[in-house]
Amino acid sequence: MGRPMSPLAHGILTGVVAIGAVLILPSLVRKPAGWPGKLSLWLMNSRHSAVTDWGLDHVQIAPTFTILDVGCGGGRTIDKLATLASAGRVSGIDISSQSVRVSRKTNAQWIAAGRVDVQQAAVSKLPFTDAQFDLVTAVETHYYWPDPVADLREIVRVLKPGGRLCLIAEVYKGESFDTLLQPVMKLLGARYLTVDEHRALLAAAGFAEIAIDTERRKGWICAVGKKP
Repeated sequence: MGRPMSPLAHGILTGVVAIGAVLILPSLVRKPAGWPGKLSLWLMNSRHSAVTDWGLDHVQIAPTFTILDVGCGGGRTIDKLATLASAGRVSGIDISSQSVRVSRKTNAQWIAAGRVDVQQAAVSKLPFTDAQFDLVTAVETHYYWPDPVADLREIVRVLKPGGRLCLIAEVYKGESFDTLLQPVMKLLGARYLTVDEHRALLAAAGFAEIAIDTERRKGWICAVGKKP
C-alpha cells in the first residue's frame, strides 16, 4: 500500500490540475464534452472520491432517503449515495450531456433496479416537484452556478421540510494554498469563497442550522444547511 499524500503534495497537485484545466481544457471543467470530456469525468470520479466521503460523513443518511445529486459529473457520488440509502432512491442532474451519459453508465446496475435516475438539467431550474428530497448533495460544482443564491433557493424548493443540503468542495478561500489557487480560480471564472461567504449564501437562500467544517491543510470544505 502506498504512503498517504501529504498536505503539501495535495496542494501542489490541486494547483497543477487546476492550472492544466485552465491552460488546456478550460471548458471541460464546467461542461465536459467529447472524448476529452470522458477523460475529465474519469479523473473527477477518481480525484473527488475522498473529499466526497469526508463530506458525506457530515450528514445522516437513512436507508429510505430520497436524494438528489446536483452536478453529478461522472456519477461516482450517485453510486455512493445509492449504497448508503440502500432502500431509497437517488436522482442526479448535470448540465452536460456527456456527464449524463457517463453517469448513467457508472450507475447502470442501480438504474436497472429502478433506484437511480440521471437526467440533463441545470441547478437553476430543477425538473422536480416541490418538497421531494430528504437530502441534496453538490460536490465540486457550486463554483460555477450562475446565481448562487437563486440556485440555492431552487434547492430549498425541492427539499422536504427538515431536509438538508450537503455542499462539498476541495477548494475554498482561506485554505493553505490560497496564493497558488486564487489566480487559478480567477482564470477559470470560478467563485472562490471564504467560510463566511459560504455561510452567508446559505443563509440568504433560507437555510437554517447552517454548519460548516473545513480541512484547511487539504483545502476541503463541507457546508450543511437545513430547510426549515
